[in-house]
Amino acid sequence: MVESGGLDGQVGLDRVGVWLRARLPGLLEECGVPGGAVAVAVGERVVESAAGVLSTATGVRATVDSLFQIGSITKVVTATLIMQLVDEGKLDLDAPVRDVLPEFRIADAEAARRITPRQLLCHVAGFEGDVFTDTGKGDDCVEKYLGALHDVPQLFEPGAMFSYNNAGYCVLGRIVEAVCGEPFDVCARSRLFAPLGMTHTAGDPYEAIVRRVAVGHVERAPGWPLEPSPVWALARSNSPAGSMLAMRPRDLVAFARMHLAEGRGPDGRSVLSSDSVRAMRQPQVALPDIGQGTAWGLGWELYDTPDGTVVGHDGNTIGQSAFLRLVPERRLALAVLTNGGRSRQVYAEVADRVLGELTELTELGELGGVRSVEAHAPEQGAAESSPPLEASRYAGTYLSSTSRTTVRGDEHGRLWLERIPLGVAADLDELPYRTELVRWRGDTLRPVEPERGVCTPIAFLGDDGEGRALFLHDGRADRRVSS
Repeated sequence: MVESGGLDGQVGLDRVGVWLRARLPGLLEECGVPGGAVAVAVGERVVESAAGVLSTATGVRATVDSLFQIGSITKVVTATLIMQLVDEGKLDLDAPVRDVLPEFRIADAEAARRITPRQLLCHVAGFEGDVFTDTGKGDDCVEKYLGALHDVPQLFEPGAMFSYNNAGYCVLGRIVEAVCGEPFDVCARSRLFAPLGMTHTAGDPYEAIVRRVAVGHVERAPGWPLEPSPVWALARSNSPAGSMLAMRPRDLVAFARMHLAEGRGPDGRSVLSSDSVRAMRQPQVALPDIGQGTAWGLGWELYDTPDGTVVGHDGNTIGQSAFLRLVPERRLALAVLTNGGRSRQVYAEVADRVLGELTELTELGELGGVRSVEAHAPEQGAAESSPPLEASRYAGTYLSSTSRTTVRGDEHGRLWLERIPLGVAADLDELPYRTELVRWRGDTLRPVEPERGVCTPIAFLGDDGEGRALFLHDGRADRRVSS
């Protein structure tokens, strides 16, 4: 067992550092990842490593001080700001959002009246969440974003189920602005980054450009080589959900260490109350059986394993992917930041090694989110050996604002999924995806073909009244629109 700060922990962390420096360059190359950086913290100590390039166009090398976008890990930053307001008595998580934002509207007026900050934090508000409307670069962009939600449909009753919701976190960001009287990125810097000594962060491209900063890499067509994305970031109006924020891994684990230290910063002062730290890790809603976490807390995704608890969040932006995991019982934090390619395979190997070396979590399996690539990869011959699926429950078209997914059966009893990107996903050259689906567990099916190196299970939930699934769920609930 590792004692944080003890001799065993120091020796183990030193071994991890040696392994990272030796293994990371080859691992990135094997996985087709242009560049990446990793930081591991146990207690007060940190080891870090970087390899590869920040852009294949420039050949600038990645260093441990390079900035990568953290994507949706930003949501935990937003959640932490919200919990600070709770600590200060300025916000009630269970009061309607409209108590703070009277202008909050969606297509379902009754749902808008009832939705609470707690429901937004744990992704159960129930309205369409993939809304990436660009409302400009001004300090009022998040405020203006609320106007883009007026026609957003309600998919299910607030609180009824989990469905990942980017738009909900933009609403939370606006709550922070309204209560604090400053733009979201200013609040994040003054209330979190400065007290935590996070010196290498950037809330927009103007801050990023003066640093050594990574560019995302995308595949223009299946099988084509990666190339730098022509767009560095999504709209600033989505900043609270993860469209802009970039930082080096050491700064990301500095944020994580505050959560591991019961809310205290490096100087010992309280940044967040210990009650709020613990509340953020409490399960709020169980996740569908899709091989990811067990539940969602107030911002954190929770992985409940037989050997211990892991909390974390992933982030994906335009050609960049980020992974953050915490083991509270060991005061351990791991950040893996990458700029393209099969990034989850990089994360999986690093996390397996780090958590195996520094904790007792040596067999996390699917729930730990560590062996996800291996756990989700179909076995050889799985499609041929699986009994035929009853296509009538699954077949149909499922729609969101970013994709149209069609599931069809064929004359041989096999089931096929085809997804076409829409809206902002199509604008950013997201590729169409086609795969066969085979049995996995119950109404959760498994794709045969990987997408971005991973075969993520897909759950079919609910009933449309005729025995057909009402939702296709891969983390987000896409509603059936036709048979």
